[in-house]
Amino acid sequence: MESLHYFGAALGLGAIVIGAGLGIGRLAAAAAEGISRQPEAADKITGAVNLPLFLLEGVAILGEVFALLIVLMK
Repeated sequence: MESLHYFGAALGLGAIVIGAGLGIGRLAAAAAEGISRQPEAADKITGAVNLPLFLLEGVAILGEVFALLIVLMK
């Protein structure tokens, strides 16, 4: 029963990584599709995609840090 928090942190880390991977994949796929439809707007599309991409990655990193803090503080 004492190692239950390790299991919860492992499930949380797995969910974080899967969610971030799906989000980044969808965002990159939409950007690639938009660029393939309008190649002249590639700079604008890339610029518009960068901020949400960085925010999504930042949320994933924060989630991983919090999950590791739970494990290390126990």
